[in-house]
Amino acid sequence: MHATKLLIANEWTDASGGATSTTVNPADGEVIGTFAEATATDVDVAVASARKGFESDEWQSMSPDARGKLLWRIGELIEKNTEELAALETLDQGQPTFMSTNVSVPLAAQVFRYYAGYTTKIEGKVSPVSIPNQLSYQTRVPMGVAGLITPWNFPLGIAAWKLAPALATGNAAILKPAEQTPLSTAYLARLCVEAGVPAGVVTLLTGGPDVGKALVAHRGVDKISFTGSTAVGQEIVKAASRDLKRIGLELGGKAPSIVCADADIDTAVVGNLQGALFNTGQACGAFTRFFVHRSRVDEFTSKLAAAADSLRIGPGQDPETVVGPLISAEHLGRVDGYVASGRKEGAELVTGGERVGGELEKGFFYRPTVFTEVKDDMTIAREEIFGPVLSVMPYDDIEEAVARANNTDYGLAAVLWTQDLKTAHNLPKRIQAGTVFVNQLPLIDPGSPWGGFGMSGWGREMGSYSIDEFTEPRTVFINLG
Repeated sequence: MHATKLLIANEWTDASGGATSTTVNPADGEVIGTFAEATATDVDVAVASARKGFESDEWQSMSPDARGKLLWRIGELIEKNTEELAALETLDQGQPTFMSTNVSVPLAAQVFRYYAGYTTKIEGKVSPVSIPNQLSYQTRVPMGVAGLITPWNFPLGIAAWKLAPALATGNAAILKPAEQTPLSTAYLARLCVEAGVPAGVVTLLTGGPDVGKALVAHRGVDKISFTGSTAVGQEIVKAASRDLKRIGLELGGKAPSIVCADADIDTAVVGNLQGALFNTGQACGAFTRFFVHRSRVDEFTSKLAAAADSLRIGPGQDPETVVGPLISAEHLGRVDGYVASGRKEGAELVTGGERVGGELEKGFFYRPTVFTEVKDDMTIAREEIFGPVLSVMPYDDIEEAVARANNTDYGLAAVLWTQDLKTAHNLPKRIQAGTVFVNQLPLIDPGSPWGGFGMSGWGREMGSYSIDEFTEPRTVFINLG
């Protein structure tokens, strides 16, 4: 049994009210740990501690090179503890071991190394001004206290790609993980302390939605970085408007996949299936709407359904598992409700569409589901399902495919399958998405920005864009007359 407390001023402490909640293994529904339920009082104490840490001489006087070494040490500690972190991620979130070991943990370490190199490269500029005898220059300065609110689908990875740039730019950070998956984030916070982060610079608050709301509303918090649902993101915008705190939002997606008539269908089937079902479809960049040229749609659909049926479903700890559990019983019911709506609205169910029983009955498992004859106005084609539900939608010409792919409130990611070089270069610029992949899976790299258009959020993460997200420009005028 894992027990997680709050981390405030580098001390592990119980919640002020003494309350705790439990987290469960989604593969069997069994309780695997407890975590402290922070109160409004705890949020006040945490923000005050973070402000003190941000303003401390130790943090303010730390050179960029020393700050870079600190981030590098955190990355090294993540790698050193790969086995433990991956096991926690799989146990608490359910993702297959091959993903937690080979994707989630390595990406977290990589992000810290990437931003360790950025600490010495946060540059300003000198601006030519028309006022006589004036020198005007700009620097980028940290915002102060940053609240980092992370989701349950990739707890460790997303915590890392928020925390690393926040620290690299000199902010103090308050981590608030999703209540469904607090364990790996708590472990990351412990590694930060072990690496030598000054007291108050990294804080951990665990608990339910009220903790996140209190962080967003707190006037002592200067920046909120949130990854999660569009509905919650909209509420954050409303709350943050009261004091105009800076916010970054990475929200939902409904990624289209355009399969051209000339595509290698076997490659497209494998790539689309992996791109749709990684982390059991619980990813904002997962491929969900498959626009397939009518001349190839029957072949694509039959091969996609057969491949989906062949995938091993099971606990993440099983090395043979490809499709793990959904995060919770509540989410399982939500996904099943979307499948029911697809049937009711006239989509044709090809395979799946039901919960997995038998020896997996206690877990939150759902069979990979393929629909065809899906119309653009159907609920399953418009709303983010966040589960293993795939919609095949035939089209007749590429103009139609582009228009229909863009007919969505979201704009996070998209993918194109073609063997034509001109199409591969010319079509992506017509797709309304923050990232367009060509003939491949949805990938994340610290050097490339990630974020979306429309209801998929505000701002970008990764690359130099995260430096901008966690700093403000400051102008200095010097009278030389």
